[in-house]
Amino acid sequence: MALLNLLLALVAAVVAFALTGYGVGRLAERGVRRAGPDTLLRGLGALFGAIAAALCAWGLLIVVGAVMTAQDGGTDSAPPQSCRTAGWWEQHQRGVEIVDYSVSYLPLGFVCETSDGGSYDNGDVPGYLNPALLGFALAGAGCVIGAGYVSEMRARRQHRSRAGEAQ
Repeated sequence: MALLNLLLALVAAVVAFALTGYGVGRLAERGVRRAGPDTLLRGLGALFGAIAAALCAWGLLIVVGAVMTAQDGGTDSAPPQSCRTAGWWEQHQRGVEIVDYSVSYLPLGFVCETSDGGSYDNGDVPGYLNPALLGFALAGAGCVIGAGYVSEMRARRQHRSRAGEAQ
């Protein structure tokens, strides 16, 4: 599982670099001030997407670290060290044991499962990472959709003007 998460983090990092290159290239093509609204929106959408991909890669690397720590065998490996949070010992005193762990991809996190059927996020992934990831992804998608809308409206306007000239 750790290798799969590491591979996903690598893919997210490559996507972040690719989107950064595309976004900067779009914005630098004609300059930010002379670029049309569709070019500006496409460039900003790509940059927002790059930030979202970078946040995703960072979060996946944090999860990989937690998984590798949990899979580390030895005399101090039960319960997994990644699941030993501040309230862990109090739960242990009440008879609740940590029995397993899993990785949550939406939202990104490392989830510890207890013997009473409950589960909790261990808190390794910072609390602001998932909302920031969602916000930048939605902003990027909104910019790209807006760029498509602007391009469509320009094409329709040009079509109407050509149809008017033909008559």
